[in-house]
Amino acid sequence: MAGKFTRALIGLAFTVISASSAGAACTALQTTAQVPTDLALCKRLDPVVRAPAALPLNEYEAALDQYFSNFCHRDEAAGWVHDKYVRDTGPYVASLINGAWVGGDRGTHAPVMIWYSPEFHAWLKEARPADEAARPAQEPPVPDGAMIVKEMYPAPAALCAKEDPLLLKPTSGAAFMVRDTKASHDGWYWGWYGWSDDRTANIDWPPRPSNGLPYQGFGQYCLNCHASAANNSTFSSLSNIAGEPGEPISFLSQDFALDLGSEPHHEALTAIAPAVDDPKPAPKELNPDVAALFDYVFAELPKDVAGLQMPSASYDVVWVKEHAKTTEKSQYLTSDQCVGCHDAGGTGLQFDMTKPAPLDPVHNPDGSKLINMSPYGTWRTSPMGLAGRDPIFFSQLASETQTFHPGVSDEVQSICLGCHGIQGQRQFQLDGHLKGEGCPNFERSMADAVPYPPNNPSAQHADFGALARDGISCTACHHAVFKDADVEAARASPANSCIAERQDQLNPKELAEGFARTFTGSYFVGAADELKGPFEDPKQVPMRNALGITPGHDDTFLKSDLCGSCHTVHLPVLDDGKILGYTFEQTTYPEWAFSDYRTGVTANGELPGGAGPKAASCQDCHMKSHDETGQPLVSKIAGIQEHSNFPQVENGLGADAIDLERRKNFALHTLVGLNVFLIEMADQFPDFLGIAVQDPMLVSKGIDNIDTTRDKMMENAKTLTASIAVTDVSEADGRLSAAVRIDSKTGHKFPSGVGFRRAFVEFKALDAEGKALWTSGGTNAAGVIVDAAGEPVAGELWWQPDCSARIAPLERRHQPHYQTITSQSEAQIYQELVSTPPLAGAGAGAGEAANACGHDAAPAGQLTTSFLSICSHVKDNRILPSGYLGFEERVKIANALGSKGTALAEDTGSVAIGDDPDYQSGGGDTVNYEIDLASLPRPVASVEATLYYQAIPPFYLQDRFCTAKGTDRDRLAYLTSQLKLDDTPAADWKLKMVTSGPVPVGR
Repeated sequence: MAGKFTRALIGLAFTVISASSAGAACTALQTTAQVPTDLALCKRLDPVVRAPAALPLNEYEAALDQYFSNFCHRDEAAGWVHDKYVRDTGPYVASLINGAWVGGDRGTHAPVMIWYSPEFHAWLKEARPADEAARPAQEPPVPDGAMIVKEMYPAPAALCAKEDPLLLKPTSGAAFMVRDTKASHDGWYWGWYGWSDDRTANIDWPPRPSNGLPYQGFGQYCLNCHASAANNSTFSSLSNIAGEPGEPISFLSQDFALDLGSEPHHEALTAIAPAVDDPKPAPKELNPDVAALFDYVFAELPKDVAGLQMPSASYDVVWVKEHAKTTEKSQYLTSDQCVGCHDAGGTGLQFDMTKPAPLDPVHNPDGSKLINMSPYGTWRTSPMGLAGRDPIFFSQLASETQTFHPGVSDEVQSICLGCHGIQGQRQFQLDGHLKGEGCPNFERSMADAVPYPPNNPSAQHADFGALARDGISCTACHHAVFKDADVEAARASPANSCIAERQDQLNPKELAEGFARTFTGSYFVGAADELKGPFEDPKQVPMRNALGITPGHDDTFLKSDLCGSCHTVHLPVLDDGKILGYTFEQTTYPEWAFSDYRTGVTANGELPGGAGPKAASCQDCHMKSHDETGQPLVSKIAGIQEHSNFPQVENGLGADAIDLERRKNFALHTLVGLNVFLIEMADQFPDFLGIAVQDPMLVSKGIDNIDTTRDKMMENAKTLTASIAVTDVSEADGRLSAAVRIDSKTGHKFPSGVGFRRAFVEFKALDAEGKALWTSGGTNAAGVIVDAAGEPVAGELWWQPDCSARIAPLERRHQPHYQTITSQSEAQIYQELVSTPPLAGAGAGAGEAANACGHDAAPAGQLTTSFLSICSHVKDNRILPSGYLGFEERVKIANALGSKGTALAEDTGSVAIGDDPDYQSGGGDTVNYEIDLASLPRPVASVEATLYYQAIPPFYLQDRFCTAKGTDRDRLAYLTSQLKLDDTPAADWKLKMVTSGPVPVGR
């Protein structure tokens, strides 16, 4: 029986093999030679394509398109040479799957036929002769103008290996290299070219609808492999070339199993999905409450909203332009310079930094997808990665400069973009300083600067715009230094001259020293040719080859200082351009340092009081290094062409230089809180914000990064931020009493960060059918908290519907902090509210206004969302973290951090919470509800409490739309009008976090 089964299986196998082989053919084979037909054109274009840095890239690409489409690189009479035959670049492996043989290419590229320019061929003979003993002791540089054109064909190579190379037309395009030493550190112009009937298919400018990485340019991701070459970023060998001695490296090729349907990874990288915005809803589909609330502003939107779109991320390419040494001129780079190695899947062979995605009917129906856990993949769609394209931030900036502080607009722009556009702002000021221009202000318009067309008015600032739009990016953080010795060593660097000036502006010496001088993102950076991270002994050669940068170790990257510099925001209080004083606008880091979660250490030693009982760094929560079971994540920290785990190459580096070890406690760069509103904008309107949908390296093999970002936010909301419970419910004397307990799980206030974030409790009394009889904290579909009649509760909106005037601005109407709520017009809202200085004409001059500001001053101005107008606090009942320290202990730690006096301890306290005992040591809050049962139409069967969060509450949006005009306001207004939240976690413009569920009323 067994013998019969074996013979049957063998017969089936040969049947499959026969069928596969019979239908196999070289699909690249043409009936006529694919050679240049216009030699005069080739001769004219030849000097042009040999000097890529001499032209604007759009003009150069147009010339290159003509050159390749005419097959000018195949001019053998002009000295071009080619490989002996189409050859594999790795094994081709057969697997028997579901009764059929399926082949898979495991090469570093699809099979190749490489063409070499005469200059490169001559260089190979000199630098890499067949006789190894004749090689020079030091390999000379490849001469400028040399070219390599790597044509790619179907796998396995055996399909086309015997065909005449001149009769072949590349099926997967060609990867090519053009030498231009002075244009970049690695000295090559890299690109991919596909032969197509569409003459615009290979042109990057204007960008393609994907908003993806350009196909060509300097500093391309190709270096994720080519940086592993021993010299000159090329593995080329004479033995591959026709007419030269020797044979190419051969690989296992199980070419009886031909599966020609698979797409080469390098071709997949050029077929990124378009960034398509959600279709605009018809008027009847608009959220009626949102439309009613903002109708006046929506009516002012331009009919053609194309002008509101942000520049494509395809423009965001800034590489190391110095060849010999990376200097301050390349202090900051865009993330595309890191993406090849620090995103998952860039090599197409190894998939470190990933894990299989769970089955999902929408995102992963067949179980074939991966979750991208890489630094780039998790960071790119986080609020940090989107910071330079955040429409909420830019509308805030418009309000600050147009309405709140127009007299000092330039300074305000530079201050604010020093965080959200940090790389562009810093490099612009650094370049100005190097040219003797001081530290010029970085303006909002520069963040929109693009290089194409080359003569556009913003082109001169294109690199700074690209850096700014790239957000809080890789080199912004990994250059940071905080240890005293490192800071002192960096002080003399030109890279820190303007940062020192920023410190004087925002954290003057009379108020701050040491670490506190770095608040508001004013930290120093180390040398441009060094980057640091948390792991010891990183492999250094590949990054040095690619960028001229040496990676190193710094344990500061495991400490909260790295986050605290930016997440402690200290700003001047401005009034008519005058500085009245200073205040802390955000205090997330010190809130943590004053809680049970404090680690008690900084980069420079211990803090008073030591570690708290729940010690955890910022990274422990926001950069998880453990899985759901508590096991440490283990992965390599990059994806490069290693020696031991990739197909063999010639002229490559050895294992000691490039083989990476798997690292324990590999940390995810998710870096998220709860701002799902921003994520929904980016997900629904990627093209409007100029971002790509698909990951540039993992492409269709992975779940879209924005989906994993949203999932992480929902994990935070449901399990890691807070819990809510009805702890007591009873009826007596015609009244229903219930206690609702919220317990915090965060290491800082909740909410924290920018002051307009808020959380609130919705409490419902329900009848036997689950219908609400009484509600505190209910909202309409625009997220506006309303009373029983559906009207906004007191203080919920700040402006008249037509933006004509503020509603009783000097009354500072708002919902106070409640310990007991008895009315449906009352709601427990956890928030920070602040006041401006006294308004002009309200009885206070400049001197009196200054005296009216501060911790002890009673608010005399109006409620404000301006970050630079915070004169006094009206309310701060945000839930304190567990074990929140008392005032005197906070002062000691604040002083140890370098914040002089008591200001930081004052600004991190609570305001207007009465005698609520929950705000003595923190950890949560209890709210009591008292309901008059006689006022209800039916008996109460159960009660339910739900905690909601709003990153952009209605009053905040209204203040944006009523205090700004122009593109940045209109962009946010357009997104607000079109955003569809019904089927998202943020339905009705509020994020549902946790709920008690219905709790029966005991009788």
